[in-house]
Amino acid sequence: MADEQETGNTDAVLAEMTGIERAAILMLSLNEDDAASIFRHLEPKQVQRLGMAMASMRDFAHEKVVAVHRQFIDDIQKFTNIGIGSEDFVRNALTTALGEDRASSLVDQIILGSGSKGLDSLKWMDARQVANIIQNEHPQIQTIVLSYLEAEQSAEIMSQFQDKVRLDLMMRIANLEEVQPAALTELNEIMEKQFAGQAGAQAAKMGGLKAAANIMNFLDTNIEGLLMDSIRESDEEMAQQIQDLMFVFENLIDVDDRGIQTLLRDVPQDQLQAALKGTDEGLKEKIFANMSKRAADMLKDDLEAMGPIKVSEVESAQKEILSIARRLSEAGEIMIGSGGGDEFL
Repeated sequence: MADEQETGNTDAVLAEMTGIERAAILMLSLNEDDAASIFRHLEPKQVQRLGMAMASMRDFAHEKVVAVHRQFIDDIQKFTNIGIGSEDFVRNALTTALGEDRASSLVDQIILGSGSKGLDSLKWMDARQVANIIQNEHPQIQTIVLSYLEAEQSAEIMSQFQDKVRLDLMMRIANLEEVQPAALTELNEIMEKQFAGQAGAQAAKMGGLKAAANIMNFLDTNIEGLLMDSIRESDEEMAQQIQDLMFVFENLIDVDDRGIQTLLRDVPQDQLQAALKGTDEGLKEKIFANMSKRAADMLKDDLEAMGPIKVSEVESAQKEILSIARRLSEAGEIMIGSGGGDEFL
């Protein structure tokens, strides 16, 4: 009985915390060397988000720390074979999760300790820095770089270019299907760094309509609208295909209830409130239905009492929530899709 009560208390405490807050507490519980070892295995954006959460964390309430530790131990105990010290385990797990092409460079970095080189080094740079590096390169090289990097970073880089350049690059990305190993090797030489590991014997799949749609998802709303209009003027069919593959805030209504509940645990209340301002009533009701009655009533009252808010603030909040949704989707915690995709049955 005591165990059940303890578990209930832990769940209640965890429910009030976002995933990033739990991760920050766990990381701050480690010594610096162990924390650094974990950081080395994260993506640049993950390092940035987690580092900011750790630096800004001030609330170290005992029950929160205990709840995070207990959940971590419970999760660890679910696995009977964690593959410690097994190179094959790491290699196979990464390949299964990411695919052979994408996993190969990560395996080299983690197992061989080769560090970030070539194209991978760009992932750790500021968007403006990358834009400055590639601005005078041939558009085809720029296209490969933008297709290789994560969509969110590529969107930030594209924001540094002029409208005409953005249009040309987005259409090139949408038309790109694969890149030959020789081209990747040449590009890494242009970056004046040796690529981490080998490019592989097969052509690398990158670019395409889905890549273009993913980048569009992360662009500022005004830039996204102007760019989509320009693409439509040049190629109406391509514009429609990209539009169909994009995941916008209103598409959250198609996410199942369990997915919405998972998403809401990671979304700050003030961000959700701003995002729902002026949103379709159907989506609002779906959000309310997946909250406790008390929380839903409070949110409704806050929305009614909320004064005017800039459209740009609403759009910014919605994009932040979409970013969280995409991260959860990539982690396999929720399932999102759009009208044009065949990603699941």
